[in-house]
Amino acid sequence: MSPTITTSSEANGNVSAATARAAASAASAASASGPQSVTMAKALNTALSDAMGADSSVLVFGEDVGQLGGVFRITDGLTRTFGEQRCFDTPLAESGIVGMAVGMAMNGMRPVVEMQFDAFAYPAFQQIVSHVAKMHNRTKGALKLPMVIRVPYAGGIGGVEHHCDSSESYYAHTAGLKVFTPATVADSYRMLREAIDSDDPVMFMEPKKLYWSKDMVDLDELRAAHSANLKVGKSSEGRAAVARSGTDATLIAYGPSVPTALAAAAAAAEEGRSLEVIDVRSIVPFDDETVCASVRKTGRAVVIAEAHGFASVSSEIVARVQERCFHHLAAPIRRVTGFDVPYPAPKLEHYYLPGVDRILDAVDTLQWED
Repeated sequence: MSPTITTSSEANGNVSAATARAAASAASAASASGPQSVTMAKALNTALSDAMGADSSVLVFGEDVGQLGGVFRITDGLTRTFGEQRCFDTPLAESGIVGMAVGMAMNGMRPVVEMQFDAFAYPAFQQIVSHVAKMHNRTKGALKLPMVIRVPYAGGIGGVEHHCDSSESYYAHTAGLKVFTPATVADSYRMLREAIDSDDPVMFMEPKKLYWSKDMVDLDELRAAHSANLKVGKSSEGRAAVARSGTDATLIAYGPSVPTALAAAAAAAEEGRSLEVIDVRSIVPFDDETVCASVRKTGRAVVIAEAHGFASVSSEIVARVQERCFHHLAAPIRRVTGFDVPYPAPKLEHYYLPGVDRILDAVDTLQWED
C-alpha cells in the first residue's frame, strides 16, 4: 500500500481546524523528565513511540496516520522518527487495513492500526469477528495474532453520526478479542504498551473527548514501571481500579464516563453521600473481583456508560453484579446510559450523554431509608 494518501480530516469536515490544532498541541507537549502536565494524546503518542523504539516488529498504519499524524495527532512524528516503512498511510479501506494487519501478525509482526473514527471500523467488522478474533482458536493455538486495533470512540466532541458511536459492545460480545478502554493519562500509556505487548488481539477503545484531558504524570516513571512489569510478567490487564473510595453506593464506569462519575461523586459528597467510583478499564477480560468487592461493601450500585443501554456492556455488568452480589444488594442496580436512538446532532448531544444530574437522580432511587 502506498504511503501517499494525505486526505486531511479538516478538508473532510471530520474535525474542526481548532480541534485539530488542539490535538497537535497536545501531542507535541514538552517531554522533560519528572512529573509534568501531560494530555492523554501525548501519553498515547509516547506509548506508540516507545513501543516502536523497543521492538522493530511494531509498526503503525491507517488513514492519515503518517504525514498528518492522525485526525487527533496521536501518531504525530512517528513517520519522521521511524520512517515510512514503520508508520505509513493507507487507502481509505478499513477492511483492507485490518486484513493486511492479520497477515502481518500471522508472520511475526505486531501491527497497530488506527480506525479513524469508531463507526469507520464497521467496514472491517467481518475481518475482526471472522479472522482477528478466531485465528488463534482456528489453528489450535499454532498461530498467535499480536495486533492492536485503536478505535477513537464515543461522543462529547460535537461530532455527527459515524463519528461518535460507542461500539464497545460489538467487540466485547466477540469471543477472542480483548477490549481495553483507558480513562486516565497514566492508564493510556500503561494500557497501550500492554496491549502492544499482548500476543492476543486487542481492541483499544480511546475516549476521544478525553484526548485533551491532563494530569501530572512522570513519563520516565511509567516507562520504568512498564519495563519492570514486563520482566516479571505483571500486567494491569483485566484489573479495574478504585478511582474514588466511598461507602454508600458504587458508581461503575469505564472510558469517557469515568470523569462524569467522579464529578457526580464529588457533587454527592456535598450532599452528604459517599459514593465509590470503579473504573472498569478492561472490559474484556472483566474484573469481577474488584467490582463486586465494592458493591458488597456499599450494597448499592449504578452503572454508567455512554453507549445505548439495550444489550450493552452496561447490561452485562448489571447481570454479573446481580449474580454475584444478590444477597448484599439493598436496592436494584440502576443504569445511566445513552438513549436507545442513533447518536444525535451536536447541539443535542448533551441531552443524550450521561451527566451528573442523571447520575444523582439514579442514586436517589436506590431505596434509601430516611
